[in-house]
Amino acid sequence: MPSIAATSSKKRKRDDPTHENLSFELDSSSSTGTGPLLVSFPSLQAPKDTPFKRYGRRKARKDNQKDTDDDGGKYERTLVVGEAPTVEFISNEEESKRAADSGCSYLLAVHDPRTSKIKILPSQKTPYILTRTVKALKSIPPADAPSSLAYREARTALGETFGTKKAKAAIRAQERNRVDVNAMKGVMQHVVDGIDEKAEGLLTKDEAKDLADSARLVPPFSATATDPGDIYSLNDIIPDAEMKALNITLIEQNLKHNDHIGMLPWKHCKWVNNHIKRLEQEEDKSKARKRKLKMLLYVSTMFLFRRVIGHPKGLDKDSIYEKMNNVPTIVVDGLLSRFTEMTRGSSVHILTSAMSTKFMAYLLALCLRVDDFVSNPKNLADDLSLSIANIQAAYRGLGCKLKTLTERERANRGLSDTLADTKFAILTAPVQFPKVRTAKKKS
Repeated sequence: MPSIAATSSKKRKRDDPTHENLSFELDSSSSTGTGPLLVSFPSLQAPKDTPFKRYGRRKARKDNQKDTDDDGGKYERTLVVGEAPTVEFISNEEESKRAADSGCSYLLAVHDPRTSKIKILPSQKTPYILTRTVKALKSIPPADAPSSLAYREARTALGETFGTKKAKAAIRAQERNRVDVNAMKGVMQHVVDGIDEKAEGLLTKDEAKDLADSARLVPPFSATATDPGDIYSLNDIIPDAEMKALNITLIEQNLKHNDHIGMLPWKHCKWVNNHIKRLEQEEDKSKARKRKLKMLLYVSTMFLFRRVIGHPKGLDKDSIYEKMNNVPTIVVDGLLSRFTEMTRGSSVHILTSAMSTKFMAYLLALCLRVDDFVSNPKNLADDLSLSIANIQAAYRGLGCKLKTLTERERANRGLSDTLADTKFAILTAPVQFPKVRTAKKKS
C-alpha cells in the first residue's frame, strides 16, 4: 500500500498543469532598480513579512562614466538591513567581501505565477552574509572578559570536580608551588634595601676593566699611548741591569765572517739568524743597531731558557745555571723570577701554564719591537714548534690586529709578493685588547 500511495502521489504531481506549462527565458528588462538581492541568514530564518532595505554610499563619479545598475557599479559599499519584531539583521561587510572574493556567486530566477514563466536575471549575485542582534539583549552591557586569576580559579574548580586523579594531583602540586605575591608586599622593600647595601661594594664598569687589564699576563702597558713603541716599554721587558749585562762584542766581531751563529745562546732560531743577517749588510754602528743586537741576543736567550725550563718535573737553580753557562747569571735569575714558580718547601723551578702564557707574551712583545711592530706569526710558529693559530692568539692577547699588508706596505718593508695573502700581527696605538666572549643563553 505505501508504494502504491507514493506512485499515485508522483502521478498527481506530473499531472499538475502548472508544471507542464512552465517556461524559462532570460530577463531582458532594462529597469533602473537593483533587483532582488541574495542574503545568507545566520542559522535563523526571518519571517516572510520582514522588510529589508539596502543602503549604499555612492562612488565618486568620473567624467564620461555612466551609472550602472549592478551592485558594484555606482555604490562604493552597501549594507542590507532588516528588522523583525524581536531580531535585527544587518549584513557583515567583511564576511560578504570574503564570500565574493572566494568566487561564490549565483544566478537568480523569478517565477511569475500569472504567466507561468521563470525569468533568469542576466547579472550574477553574490550573497550578503547577515548577522543578527536580539533586541531584548541590546540594553544589557557586554560582560568583561574574565581576568587571568578568575580564569585560573574556574579552571582549577573544574579540574577538581571532573578531573582525573593525575590532573587533581597536578593541580594540588601547582597550588603548593604558587608564590603569594600579596604576602611578599611587606618584605619587598627590605629585599631592595638589602640589594642596594650589598651592591655598594661592587666594581663600576671602569674599575672592572682596570682590574681585568691588571690581571692580563702581558708586560706592563700604557693604555693611553699614541705610539706603538710606547705601549710596551723596553725596560719592562728587559730590565736595565740585564740589558747592560748582555755582551754583543763577540757577535759584532764575527758578523763580517758570518760566524756569529756560534756566539748565540740558542743557534737554531731562524727568526734571530735572519734578523742578524740583515744587520750584517748595514754599515751603521749607531746605538740603535747595538740595541737591536742586544734584543736579538735576549730573544735567543729566551729560546734557550724555554728549552731548559720545559722539563716536566722542573729543575733546580744549579741545574739551570749549568745548562745556561754562556748566559750572565743576572739574566738567568731575572728569567727565573719572572717566568717560573716554586712549590712550598721545594727548590725546583717549574714553568706553569700561566707562566708559559706570560713568557710567550713577553717574547712576542720583544719580537714586535724588533720587527717595528709588524710580525709574521708563521716564522715564530716554526721556531717555537707551535701552531700558527696559537701564535696568532698570543698576538691578539697583546692587542695586535691580524691583517694582510698592501703592496706598498710590503715594498716599504722589503717583503716579497709571495706574502700577499699572509696575515701579519700589527700593533697599533692606542692598544685595544680583545673583548671577552660570553656564552649566549639558550632560548
